Amino acid sequence: MAQSIRIIIILNAVFIGIFFINALVFNSAFNSWGIYPRHIEGLRGVIFSPFLHGSIMHLISNIIGFSIFAFFAMLQGKSYFFRASIFIICAGGLGVWLFGRSNIHIGASGWIFGLWALNIANAWYQRSIKNIAIGAFVAFVWGGMIFGVLPTRSYISFEGHLFGALAGIVFSKFFRIKG
Repeated sequence: MAQSIRIIIILNAVFIGIFFINALVFNSAFNSWGIYPRHIEGLRGVIFSPFLHGSIMHLISNIIGFSIFAFFAMLQGKSYFFRASIFIICAGGLGVWLFGRSNIHIGASGWIFGLWALNIANAWYQRSIKNIAIGAFVAFVWGGMIFGVLPTRSYISFEGHLFGALAGIVFSKFFRIKG
């Protein structure tokens, strides 16, 4: 568990470091490296967008959600967490690139929604007592996140939330934990 917390702290430090370097040194120029749907240069955003944030509040809210859902996902094992994260970032990001609005999409929200959905979906697809308990807890406490996949505010990438969540569900279904 201590190693999982260390990994979360390191990833949060990366989020914070990139945010401040981007904001203070480069005047947020790297935000243009987000996902820009259906443009070839926008594909780089599939990898970079989770590490780019538009404001300090955007960063803080993503750090909180990421820390919680990453911790629960790491209860399946660190390797499972990293494989799920890579899949969620890539598949969710490609979904945004293919179907998103013509805006630059940045932030870790797609990754966060993917981990949220993964933790809930594992209750159904993995069906262990541990996964049912985690899934039920996540659904009960953070079930309202489901509304984040709806287009409520023009400046929020609901597409990132939606495709991240779908990627988390797909990963849970097709990459089941062995044993």
